[in-house]
Amino acid sequence: MAGWSCLVTGAGGFLGHRIIRLLLEEKELQEIRALDKVFRPELREEFSKLQSKIKLTMLEGDILDEQCLKRACQGTSVVIHTASVIDIIGVINRETIMNVNLKGTQLLLEACAQASVPIFIYTSTMEVAGPNSYSEIIQNGHEDEHLESRWTTSYPYSKKLAEKAVLAANGWALKNGGTLHTCALRPMYIYGEGSVFLYGHVYKALKNNGILKQSSKFSVANPVYVGNVAWAHILALRALQDPKKASSIGGQFYYISDDTPHQSYDNLNYNLSKEWGLALESRMSLPLCLKYWLAFLLEIVSFLLSPIYKYEPPFNRHIVTLLNSVFTFSYKKAQRDLGYEPLFSWEEAKQKTAEWIGSIVKEYKETLKTKTH
Repeated sequence: MAGWSCLVTGAGGFLGHRIIRLLLEEKELQEIRALDKVFRPELREEFSKLQSKIKLTMLEGDILDEQCLKRACQGTSVVIHTASVIDIIGVINRETIMNVNLKGTQLLLEACAQASVPIFIYTSTMEVAGPNSYSEIIQNGHEDEHLESRWTTSYPYSKKLAEKAVLAANGWALKNGGTLHTCALRPMYIYGEGSVFLYGHVYKALKNNGILKQSSKFSVANPVYVGNVAWAHILALRALQDPKKASSIGGQFYYISDDTPHQSYDNLNYNLSKEWGLALESRMSLPLCLKYWLAFLLEIVSFLLSPIYKYEPPFNRHIVTLLNSVFTFSYKKAQRDLGYEPLFSWEEAKQKTAEWIGSIVKEYKETLKTKTH
């Protein structure tokens, strides 16, 4: 694919900008188009510096704007679609999530068909597979198990339908007579520098005398480092560029994990931040079944109040299940088909993330000093 170009949606996001950094190393790539609704000033600056290496076009636009998508796809060889609204606690309007995650994906697929873009890689999530119940144990799960989330909660439901649309589009006839090849990557919970979730946990702990709240002590997860997820996208791109591999990889989905030790989400937060003096709270937590039924009651209260008042429960059954299940997956299929091996070891990922957490801790302490003087 001499002189090819790549469009990355959600390019200003946690994962999107990592993919762009890795794309810079790709052979014969002529242009990267970075599409997002808005770019943070510091990211604009970073992307501007990268323009000396390769043509990097920043496009600010909405994933629901058909004209914007048509322009972005015109003359593009590959689309990597990471743009998504992530909401596991249910604070964002359902219609917004369904529109961006599902309708936006469908519009982008149509734009690819019209502009004859032959490769489409979709960033899915392990949440399209579940967990459906905290009592169900999935350890080192794999693609042949065909697990499917039964939740109708906006985020997993919208991502599940969007992934189905992407995989069903594999084999579409393109306007120029070519064929569309698609695949989906399902990363585990992604951690690393810049994680909004990790930032939230650390910041709350700093305001709570350095104590990290426990909310998922019963979980066993295999979190994945953001750099390794970005790398998996590059390998999927290379595989789909190879005509011999494209026919067997097209229409497939892949779980993406790495060699981060299996642990609870609480322990992950602790392991990444303990060198900065943060500690896990030691108080007893509610039995899991009680917490689940309490979540159900809160959901009923929220529903009953909805005509007169928007009550957002602090947790729901979906989040209790998600944060307290044994739910881990193997990356063997990605290893076999895409040649995927983690680019960063657990030690490297831990060190990089811990250094970033250190900068948050220092910034917080500086802010406190300023307030007290």
